[in-house]
Formats: sequence, structure tokens, C-alpha cells
Amino acid sequence: METKEVHNKNTLRMGTKAMLPLIIEMSLPSMFSMLIQALYNIVDSIFVSRLGEYALSAVSLVYPIQLINISVGVGASIGLSSLISRRLGARDIEAAQNAAEHGLFLGLCHWIIFVLFGLFGSRPFAMAFSDNPTLIEPAVSYCSIVCIGSLFALCSSSMEKIMQAGGNMIAPMWCMLTGAITNIILDPIMIFGLFGFPALGVAGAAIATVIGQCMCFIVANVFMHKLDLPVKVKYGRFAFSGRTIKDIYQVGLPSMVMQSIGSVMTICLNAILIGFSEAAVAVLGVYFKLQSFVFMPVFGMNQGLMPIMGYNYGARNRKRLMQAYKIGIVLALGIMIVGLLIFQLMPDKLMALFKAEGDLLNVGMKALRTISLCFPFAAIGIITGTLFQATGRGIYSLFTSLLRQLVIIVPAAFILSKVIGVMGVWYAFPLAEGFSLLFQMLMFRRLWWTDLSLIPE
Repeated sequence: METKEVHNKNTLRMGTKAMLPLIIEMSLPSMFSMLIQALYNIVDSIFVSRLGEYALSAVSLVYPIQLINISVGVGASIGLSSLISRRLGARDIEAAQNAAEHGLFLGLCHWIIFVLFGLFGSRPFAMAFSDNPTLIEPAVSYCSIVCIGSLFALCSSSMEKIMQAGGNMIAPMWCMLTGAITNIILDPIMIFGLFGFPALGVAGAAIATVIGQCMCFIVANVFMHKLDLPVKVKYGRFAFSGRTIKDIYQVGLPSMVMQSIGSVMTICLNAILIGFSEAAVAVLGVYFKLQSFVFMPVFGMNQGLMPIMGYNYGARNRKRLMQAYKIGIVLALGIMIVGLLIFQLMPDKLMALFKAEGDLLNVGMKALRTISLCFPFAAIGIITGTLFQATGRGIYSLFTSLLRQLVIIVPAAFILSKVIGVMGVWYAFPLAEGFSLLFQMLMFRRLWWTDLSLIPE
């Protein structure tokens, strides 16, 4: 009885507590851990850049594969979190438990696919971009290691979302912090060979990443079994349910595809940029690492908004659902505008973190100033996409991402690059973000008139 009362307090507050304090309470831990994650991402590249421009370019080439790995894990977890939140909101605890148990099962299935790619696809992927062994060998090494070791990241992502769906945002923060700090500590040791360790170069960065993910998974397991959560993972009681898999993928699959589209986009842009210089490829990789400091806090806020929106949608509380949406947009805009100002005013200092000189510095400064113009549009788009996912309309977000990251940006980058050179690739980013936001607003209007407006006040 006492456990049920604790669970009710943890979940019911999403339907009763004042919205702004609730969003801050639910989001701050994730935002903080996401910032640490962004720090670890950028530190990884900063250390690698000390090995030379080819090493930085190699990691940039592999980045889309890492992004696909993250997209699959996070996408499935978003579907899992949305389903658990809706079932908790409908007071169906047993169904929420069943959904949680399928999260790790899907993580294992996804890992097998990445192992196969790591073993057999890493070299063909790298050789598709270059025949320079100085670039290919570190790219193959990095790619194979992070793919084969991705089990821990895929499974811990599901466990973090299970805890978040039940209203616990602190435990996932500690999981991510543990993994990120472990990676940051091990990076210089394994890359440069400190304290008696052999200098492994780019491969050392990949091994440090996998060890950090393993530590995150271990801590997540400890929390899952020790904390008093409304939903837990119990390995011995798994009972396969096709209906649960379908419900998870209904939101999760569009999210996977939606986020993986970014990888396809990056691969296509790398193919365009390599025609100008390897420095241009490195700049795109640097941009993605730097912009994570702006986007990661917004994605962290999403992790707090998702269970709040999902719970209130499941409870058919339109007022609180829309209140969360509006406050989320205001907060996201604030973060993105600060990021825009930093990218506009000090691009040289940002590029200096990667020992950028000559062509790398000149191309990088222009790229950062131009691409960052898309930040305010992205703020509204991200929060609206969270609303779509929380209400079970992940397909709307998928359509928007397809439009932004494939239908518009890749053709625009190709055409503009032929007309005005490498700057055309950078101008394609704000162009695509603006047009896709217009489309997203049409999808929001459809959701409003077909569903949300029908929910009684």
C-alpha cells in the first residue's frame, strides 16, 4: 500500500503541480546531464584534433553512424516513454510494466544489427568517401569499435526513459553523468597513452566511449533495482507481446527514422563537402559537436516535457497539455537565442578549441555564423515535435524531419554549392528549417482540430 501511495505521488504530480515549477523540476536534471554529454562529445573531438586534421576528419566521417546508433536507441526509448506515460496516465500499471520489459528486448535486437555493420560495413562505408589510407584506417577503427560496443548505450537509453516516464529525472541524470565523466577521464589516457597505457589514437577515443556507456548501463541497473519506481524492469518475467511492440514502434519508429534522417543528411552533405576540401568535412563535424551545447539542453527539457505531456494527454487534460507546450516553446526559444548570439559573436573562439588554422578556421567561422541562423526556428520545431510524440502522432514529426533534412536541405545544398560554392551548403540549413516549420504548423493545426479541440476543458 505504501509503495502504491509513493507511486501515485510521483505520477499524479504531473497532473496537479503548477506547470512551470513542474517543468523545471522534471527538466533540469536531464538538461544538466545533456550538457555534460555535450561536453564529453566536444572533449572527444578536441583531443582527437590534437592528432591532426585527418584524425578529426575521420571522426567526422563516422559521426553519422554514431548518430544512427543514438537515433535508434533514443527513438525506441521515446516510443517506450510515450507508451508508459500514457498507460500510467490511464492508471494501467500492469500494461506500463509490460511496456518497460520490452524496452531492453528491443535494445538487444537493435544491437545485433549494429554488430553486423561494425564487423562488415565499416570499411566499405569509409572507402565510399576517400581512398586515402590516412583517413580510412582511423575511420574504420573508430566505427567498428563504437558499433560493436553499442549494446550498453542502447539498453541504458531504454532504462533511463523508463525511469523518466515514472517521474524520476534524477536517476537518469546520474547515469548519464557517470558515463560522460568516465569517457572524459579515459579519453586523454587512451588516446595519448598516459599512466603506462599504450597510445591508441582514434581507437582509444572509441574504446573510452564504449567504457563510458558500459558504466552508464551498470549504474542504470543499480537504480532500476534499488529505487522505488512505478515501473521496473524484471528480467525473469518477460512475456513477449506483439501489441506492445507495435505500440512502442508506432511512436518510436517514426522517431528513429526522424533522427536517423539526420545521419543520411550528414552523409550526403559530407559527400558534397569532400568535393571542396577535407577541411570542410571537418568543419561540419565541428559544427555538430558545438551546436550540441545549444540543442542538448532543449533535448534535455524534452525529456522532462514528454512524460508531462503524455500523462496529461492520457488523462485527457487539454489545458495542462497546452500549458506545457507553450511554456516549453518560450524556454526553448530563450536557450536557442543565447546560442545564436554566441555563434554570431565569437565563432573564431569556438573554432580555436579545435586548433583551427588557415582554411579550417576561415571556413569554420563562416559556417558557424550562417548555420546558427536556424536556431530560433529549431526551438519551436523541437517542442512541437515533442507534442506530436507525446500524443502518439510521431508520424507528424517524421514527415517534418523528412522535409527538413532530406527533401529541402540536401537538394538545396547541392544546388547552392554549384552556384556560390561551399557557402551554399551552410545557407541550406536555415532555409530548410524555416520551410519545415511552416509545414509543422499545418500538422499542428490538423492535430488540434481532429483531436485536441475535442477534449473537454
